[in-house]
This record gives sequence, C-alpha cells and structure tokens, in this order.
Amino acid sequence: MADILTLVFRTFMKPSEKPQDFRLIDIAPSKCSALVVGDHSINRSLLLLAAVTAASELGIKVSFFTHFPIESLPGPLQHSMSNLGQDNLRKIKFAYPRSLEDLLQDVASLHEAVSGSATAPTSLIIVDGLECYLRMPGLSSGLQQAQLSSAAHVSALLFDTAAFLTQTLEERAASLAPCRVLASFQPVGEGHARDPSAQDPVISVLDRYFQVRCTLDRRWQPSPAAAGPQDMWHVCLCGVGITGAFLAEDEENPGRPQEWTLVIGADGSMEFTPV
Repeated sequence: MADILTLVFRTFMKPSEKPQDFRLIDIAPSKCSALVVGDHSINRSLLLLAAVTAASELGIKVSFFTHFPIESLPGPLQHSMSNLGQDNLRKIKFAYPRSLEDLLQDVASLHEAVSGSATAPTSLIIVDGLECYLRMPGLSSGLQQAQLSSAAHVSALLFDTAAFLTQTLEERAASLAPCRVLASFQPVGEGHARDPSAQDPVISVLDRYFQVRCTLDRRWQPSPAAAGPQDMWHVCLCGVGITGAFLAEDEENPGRPQEWTLVIGADGSMEFTPV
C-alpha cells in the first residue's frame, strides 16, 4: 500500500523539488497495506486523495468505507481533484456502514460481488476512521479487551478479503493485482505522532496486520503575508512493508523510515516535499 501513498506524494510533489531519479517503492503483494495515523480531518483528506489518484493514475477499482457520508469534498481536495478529473470518481464505490457489524458485513460482501461478475474486482480497499467502529457504544471504556478483539477481527477480515481478491485479480487481470488495504485511525489523546501505541493500545493490534504506518503530525507554520497562513504536516512512513527506497541515494538503506512535509496552502492546494 505504500506504493500508492508514494504515488500520491509524487503526484502532488512541488515540481521544483522533484528529483529526476525519484521512483516508487517496490512492495511485495503480501505487504500491500498501510495504516494512516493522525487527526481524522487530514486522514480523510489523504485517503480520498489516495482513492482518486489510484483510480485515475492506475485505473483500478476502489471500495471506500466510511462512517460519515461524504456530502462535499474537503477544501484541499477540491483544489487537488480539479487536476485529476471528476470522471475517475466513477471507479470509486462509496459505502457508509454505521456500525462495526455493518462494516464487517460490507467487507465480507466483496467476496460475493466477485462471483458471477465478469468485471475486475476491487484492487484497493479503504476504511476511513476505524476508530468510529471500534469505539461505538458497547465498545468504549471498560471494555478495552472487546475493543482490541474487534480491531483484530476487522483487520483479519480485511486482509483475508484482500488475499481473495488478489487471487481473483491474478486470474482475470494480473496487471491490476494485488488488492491493497488502506485504513486510517485517530488515536486517543495527544502526542500520538511520537508514540501512538503508548496512549492507545489498539494501535499495537493494528500494527500486527498493517505492514506500513503513515503517521501525520500537525505543525503550524506561519508563511509570508502575501501567501497567507499555511497548514503544515510532518508525514512519516515506517514499517516492515517498506522494502525499497524512495530516492536513488537511499538504495543502501532500504526499509528505513521515510519522511515528507505536507503543506496545505490557503487556496486548499496540497504539496508534498521529501525531507
């Protein structure tokens, strides 16, 4: 999954800072997963951007699950998606499960959707805001073990479904395989960017399944008066799923954490810069 995230970063990298030898990470099919950890607002923006970029740049089908209906695109995406084309939204299927049980059922139904269908199945499964399902009434304070078990259950189902779809893709459209998994989670408490699992044990469970973690840490940065205020984020990719390097000079250090800076301008534009 880190391959699609880096595709997003490359697509929206500041042109003047894009090295000519930039290339995507090589990711094994068994490691195509990533967990985005940060504030829900930026998590959703990044997941939507990943969905549209995957659909437009790679031509793949995306299943996007989210608890809250998407009535309008976040400000940053309204600017960014104007460059990608609205037609690509038709390759993205949005679903709005209201509970953990609904989410499990909707994910499981992806198996059934393949049966009897001649079209290529989903190549990217996105779950926006896992915390919305794991902290529903009955799974909150006092029932932490149930929360951890639910996190393991939904993660296992996501990866079992992705494995099934990967096999189907390889049989029908090998160029679209493997099926990737991308999810987001907002930890409880402050300081999640430094050590999310220290304050939210659910992260430790999710890390057993997601081979790459993408952590977003907000950093307010004043900009020149002419440009207006900028919303700045530190982005860090780490985990065993990083098997290659971003830049040629990093080839001797595969798997090391990769860092980026994301700046959301006053006009809603999104620009990524490698650190």
